[in-house]
Amino acid sequence: MAKNYNLVALLLGDVCGQSGCRALFLGLPKLIKRTKADIIVVNGENAADGFGITEEIALKFFSLGVQVITSGNHIWQREDILPFMERDHRMLRPANYPSGAPGVGSHVFEVSGKKIAVLNLQGRQSMPPLDCPFRVGVAAVEKLRRQTPIILVDFHAENTEEKEAMGMHLDGKVSVVVGTHTHVQTADEKILPKGTGYITDLGMTGPVESVIGSSPNISIDRQLTQMPLRNHVLDTSASIQGIVCTIDAETGKTVAIQRISEQSEL
Repeated sequence: MAKNYNLVALLLGDVCGQSGCRALFLGLPKLIKRTKADIIVVNGENAADGFGITEEIALKFFSLGVQVITSGNHIWQREDILPFMERDHRMLRPANYPSGAPGVGSHVFEVSGKKIAVLNLQGRQSMPPLDCPFRVGVAAVEKLRRQTPIILVDFHAENTEEKEAMGMHLDGKVSVVVGTHTHVQTADEKILPKGTGYITDLGMTGPVESVIGSSPNISIDRQLTQMPLRNHVLDTSASIQGIVCTIDAETGKTVAIQRISEQSEL
């Protein structure tokens, strides 16, 4: 009988702009070494100056040990990433975009002889209208579970109720449900009753003294004037935020979860 063992998953929140990329490039190797992470998943939809991601940046992420890059509503802001998404399925877009959208919403790979699945979904509250993430999510999970019980879900959504509902909806069916998109890390990391690790938002790998990654002055002016001023992503000192989960490799259940928020060295 095979001996049970655990896998360690590191999931990091939205990488934002040059400072976020720099923090990841400098900090991820040390973080992987310290946490002994086997699985590394990063949301990269804001990596290219805050809007989308490029093939060059994605390949740099992969060279660091990132196995899957998840995304959300901003993935479409760099058209040159679309052919790459079609070629390289480690770069995900939310699975509940309608049929015909470029790319895929899930990816399966192997670690230590075990298959790992990552599923990307997007919410609908205060977001563009898409197919139902709850129905699409369950259908996708049922297919993925035919290959592995170890399934990590990035739910890219604005609304806290929607995120918590998704966590409970998938509890016991997947290993982890993490929220992304708001760039503000929540302090509610936990293991749900049926063994699924959960956090409402991983936070942001990006500039610290900012408003969700952007210039505070511009954000304040937007509130005061109600003008649609374009955000400017800061290039300042940054932090890395996310979670580390310990997952039972046989059952796929999370047995430990820890929040991460670390200042970058530069």
